[in-house]
Amino acid sequence: MSFSNVASDDKGSASSQDSERCGEASLTSTLEEDANQPLDASSILADKTVTDVLIVDWDGPDDPQNPRNWSFKRKWAATAIVSGFTFITPVSSSMIAPATNQLAVDFGIHSSVVIALSTSMFVLAFAVGPLFLGPVSEIYGRSRVLQLANLWYLAWNLGCGFARNENQLLAFRFLAGLGGSAPFAIGGAVLSDCWRPEERGRAVALYSLAPLLGPVIGPILGAWIAEYSTWRWVFWSTSFVDAIIQLAGLFFLQETYPPLLLERKANQIRQSMDEEKVPSKEVRTVFEGNDRSWQFVMSRALLRPFALVYHEPIMQLLCLYMAYVYGMLYVFLTTIPSMFEEVYQQPVGVAGLHYIALGVGLVGASQMNARTLDKIYVHFANKNCGVGKPEFRLPSMFPATIILPIGCLITGWTVQAHTHWIAPDIGIALTGAGIIVSYQCIMTYVLDAFTLHAASASAALSCLRSLAGFVFPLYTPAMYSALGFGKGDTILSLVAIVLGCPAPWIMWRYGERLRNASRHAR
Repeated sequence: MSFSNVASDDKGSASSQDSERCGEASLTSTLEEDANQPLDASSILADKTVTDVLIVDWDGPDDPQNPRNWSFKRKWAATAIVSGFTFITPVSSSMIAPATNQLAVDFGIHSSVVIALSTSMFVLAFAVGPLFLGPVSEIYGRSRVLQLANLWYLAWNLGCGFARNENQLLAFRFLAGLGGSAPFAIGGAVLSDCWRPEERGRAVALYSLAPLLGPVIGPILGAWIAEYSTWRWVFWSTSFVDAIIQLAGLFFLQETYPPLLLERKANQIRQSMDEEKVPSKEVRTVFEGNDRSWQFVMSRALLRPFALVYHEPIMQLLCLYMAYVYGMLYVFLTTIPSMFEEVYQQPVGVAGLHYIALGVGLVGASQMNARTLDKIYVHFANKNCGVGKPEFRLPSMFPATIILPIGCLITGWTVQAHTHWIAPDIGIALTGAGIIVSYQCIMTYVLDAFTLHAASASAALSCLRSLAGFVFPLYTPAMYSALGFGKGDTILSLVAIVLGCPAPWIMWRYGERLRNASRHAR
């Protein structure tokens, strides 16, 4: 045998191994997609003549009724409206923060905890609402639940402006937050219903920016309202904007949940069937099991968010880090006024302008990540023989977990040293960049991994992160008072490093193994 023949055999062997690897990857991808997608209609139609069950599925892979086959214009309309819902409620959550001193004077509140609760009580409801609103959307559909919940929020948020004491205000804030929490549980699921994995990055970037940018814009507007008007207009102005978004939703937000759409299709078939000719024929969608009662389905759906956190190591790790990241956001949202009013002796309106630095970090990093998230996914998918994996959403998260604590350290020690105000603004912007990129990567990973149960997975994420957003602002004033901004932010940075830096490495290395062992992620 000549050396050229040996080389040729080696190349052939390598090519054969690559072919086998690609074949295995394609088979794995097919099996994973089959677990989250309905059965193929063509294989079912062949059995219709020999069974008494008529299975309803999409009319082929290009069925225009399937939300993933909608036009881009129609998909972006749904994405924009959902992002609008997701934007306005976080604005409400933080817009009252600069006006809390005015509110405390009106109601005679002297407790710093009660004053902080006027802001964070709304966020506490975010931890409760998604646990039942997310599962309910998997029974009655995304659009219906989202819009009814928003009407509930609108009514109670309007009522906050008419509150006569602190107890009424706290109760109304909590009730408004229950309705306002719906987009956090359902919005991500709408995107999962509409967008294919290779298209999903930009849509998630817009959607995930809304709940982080909203709390930044809210205090800027709230500061000027507090300076030139009354705190009651904080609630009345957000209610007016939300009413406009609600009207847009009524006209342009269509149902996207595949099981409900197929159920409607099945109902049309049932109504058109001739009972005398086919009296024993049962019509069932590919998503339905033997027990289709709403009591059975609802009981399973309500428990699913807890089951995801309890059984899935993926969710445990990502929920823990996202909760900390979201808590860090609310630490900055509630302490930026005190930083610049007390240390730099700036008036309320001017101090509120420093929220722009946080907004610059959030928007700038979000736009950069939006442009690269899908490209990175496609790049690694092509290297993996065209088969995508949720882990391909993680590369952007590696630098983000480092930028976040660096920004936090810069902010704390520059304020402590009384440097020029631009220095802490740079730190605030870097912190915002680390927060939004980590948030987007986690959200897209979860939507890719838990496609069919995206609402329940989003509910689990929303619950834990909202609890952190509620708790963190309650203890940070005491921490900064005792330690100062420098040491306080050092502690927050160290915890961010311990929780954040290992997270993407663990998921990159072991994520696929964990998903293969999962009962929900396949």
